[in-house]
Amino acid sequence: MRPKGSAEALEMRRMIAVRMLQAGKGVREGSRLVGVSPTSVSRWKKALREQGVEGLRAKPHPGRPPRLTADQKPRLAEMLRRGARAAGFPTDWWTLRRVAQGIQREFGVSYHPGRVWYLLREMGWSPQKPQRRARERDEAAIRTWRAQTWEEVKKRPGRTAGRSCL
Repeated sequence: MRPKGSAEALEMRRMIAVRMLQAGKGVREGSRLVGVSPTSVSRWKKALREQGVEGLRAKPHPGRPPRLTADQKPRLAEMLRRGARAAGFPTDWWTLRRVAQGIQREFGVSYHPGRVWYLLREMGWSPQKPQRRARERDEAAIRTWRAQTWEEVKKRPGRTAGRSCL
C-alpha cells in the first residue's frame, strides 16, 4: 500500500532519513524519527549506496496519460458553461452521452459516456438535476398568492380547524 503524502513529501522524508544515517544515526533511530519502519530506511540506505541520490527521488506514477490535455480541459469547461444548445443539442441539458459527443466533436477524442463522469468530477463538476416546472407557471401570481392568500389559510398552532369555542 502506498504511504500517504505527495510524491515530493515522500521524497523529502527519504532524504531526511538518509541525512540522519550519514550523520551517524542508526537505522532504528532514523526510522522512528521519520515515522517509517526500519526496513524502509534500510531499503533507502541500500538504494543510496547502489544508485546514489537518484535512487531516492520520486518516480512518475505509471498509467495511461489522459486523453484530454491540460490545455483542453478549460476549453471543455467553457463548452459546458455555454450550454448544450450552443453545442448543437435540442435542449439545454447536459447528459453524459451529450458531453461525450461534444468532446468527440470539439477535440476528436472519444470517451465512453460512463467514463465521462470521472473526467467531470476531476474538473470539479457535480451532477445537477433540473427542476421540473410547468410551462404555464406564473411566478408573479405565485408570489402574490403566498403573500396574501397563504397567510389566511395556513394553520396556526393552538387553533383548531372547524371548531368554535363555546
